[in-house]
Amino acid sequence: MSADPDLRLYFELFNEIGIVEQLSRAAFEARLPKGVLVSHFTVLNHLIRVGDGPTPLALATAFQVPKTTLSHTLALLDKRGWIEMRPNPADARSKCVWITDAGRAFREEAIIAMTPDLADVARAFSPEAVASILPHLKALREFLDRRRDTPEAATRQGDQSEPLAS
Repeated sequence: MSADPDLRLYFELFNEIGIVEQLSRAAFEARLPKGVLVSHFTVLNHLIRVGDGPTPLALATAFQVPKTTLSHTLALLDKRGWIEMRPNPADARSKCVWITDAGRAFREEAIIAMTPDLADVARAFSPEAVASILPHLKALREFLDRRRDTPEAATRQGDQSEPLAS
């Protein structure tokens, strides 16, 4: 890596990731049942990926959203029977979140609903191309996850610097 990289390259990387996220979110939400958002799916997907039992606060931290926002999402998921709130064995004042069998089934149905869109992507990008990109995206995500959980992150989040001129 050069000693003085052009940081615009890194901005372009995040800009492209953001556009891909926006386009993929819109495509996915078009396939979901009315009233279900990608944010609902992502909570279920997170529980499958990292395991059952986190507190709402831990989930809010993981998704970097206010606890009130996440509480609203959890209430909707609970109402649909996709999650279950159980008492926290470590702290009786809080609860833990568990995905239900119905939530697991919905997650699988949602992924299947994406089949036409995923098939279009598969026709445009070979498995080898996707396999070559994934390790880099995973490494970037892991870096950002670690960085989010550092004391410096609180300083960055509280930084009230002037926004960049557009």
